[in-house]
Amino acid sequence: MAIRALVTGKTSNGVSTSLTDVGIADLGEGDVTVAIEWSTVNYKDGLALSGGRIIQSFPMIGGIDFAGVVEASDNPLFKAGDRVVANGWGLSQTHNGGYAQKARVPGEWLIPLAEAFTTRQAMAIGTAGYTAMLCILALEHGGLTPGKGDVLVTGASGGVGSIAILLLSALGYRVVASTGRASEADYLHQLGAAEIIDRALLSAPGRPIAAERWAGAIDSVGSHTLANILAQTKYRGVVAACGLAQGMDLPASVAPFILRNVTLAGIDSVNAPRELRIQAWARLVRDLKPDKLASTVSEITLADVPRAAADILKGQLRGRTVVNLNA
Repeated sequence: MAIRALVTGKTSNGVSTSLTDVGIADLGEGDVTVAIEWSTVNYKDGLALSGGRIIQSFPMIGGIDFAGVVEASDNPLFKAGDRVVANGWGLSQTHNGGYAQKARVPGEWLIPLAEAFTTRQAMAIGTAGYTAMLCILALEHGGLTPGKGDVLVTGASGGVGSIAILLLSALGYRVVASTGRASEADYLHQLGAAEIIDRALLSAPGRPIAAERWAGAIDSVGSHTLANILAQTKYRGVVAACGLAQGMDLPASVAPFILRNVTLAGIDSVNAPRELRIQAWARLVRDLKPDKLASTVSEITLADVPRAAADILKGQLRGRTVVNLNA
C-alpha cells in the first residue's frame, strides 16, 4: 500500500522536498505503526526543510511531531486503536517523521493521548505547547509563583509564545509579551498578555545587569535577547530558555547569577524523559482549555508544508499551524 509522504532529499544545490509515495518498509525501524492524522509546522521543521543541519541522513520524511491512531503494535505499551502523540526524539533528524500518512517508531517515543484532546487538538498544542509546558514546569521548579511578579514571553506570536501566554495567564501570572509585529497586539491581548513590548528593546547588545523588570521569563530567541532578559530579571527570578531564533550565542555576564541569584533553566523537548513528557501532557490537560486554542490555529495540507516551513523561518506564521494528513 502506497503511503503519501513529504520527503526531503539531498541535491547538488542543497536540499529538495517533494510529495511522493513510499512503502511501509521505507518508514524505518520501530515496533509500533501509527496511522497519522495530524502533524504540525514548527521552527525546527522550517530549519530541516531548508537544509539547516537538522536532518542527519537523506532522504528523510520531515515533521518533528504527530498524532494519530495505533494501527499495529509489537510493544506491550500499546495496542491497535490507541490514540497517541509523538514529539521530538529522532523524528526528522535520524528517523522518518510526521509528514506522512503513517509512521513506524519505537513505542517508548509515544505518549497515550488523553480523552480531553482530539488528535487535531493534540497537534494544535504540538511540540510548541509541550515545550511551553516544560518551561512552566521549570519556572515552578525554580520557585516562581504569580505573586512574585511579571513573566516575560519572547517570540510571543509564535507557537511556543502563544501557548505559553495562554497557560501563564490561566495560571494567574501577569504576562509581558515581546514581539516584533505590532499588528499582533490584539491577538496577544486576547491570549492573555497584559502588556506588549517591542522585541527591539531586547535584541541589541545591552548592559551586564540592568533595572529589575520581571520575575520570570520564557525565551525562544536566545543571543542578545536572552542576555538582556537575564540582566533585567528580578532577585531569585527564573528564566527558561527553549529556542535560538536570534542565535545560538549568549553574550551575557555572570552578574545576574551571582548578584541576583537568577536561575537559567535550559529546556530540551527532544530527549526529555518519558516520565516528564507524561507529566507535561497531564498538566496541559489540566491547565489548557481546548476552546482557547482556536484563535491560535490555522490548518494546511501536506502539499502546503514547504511554503509554511519557509514562512516560519521569516517570522510570518502566527500561533500554530496544523497539517491534515488526510486532506
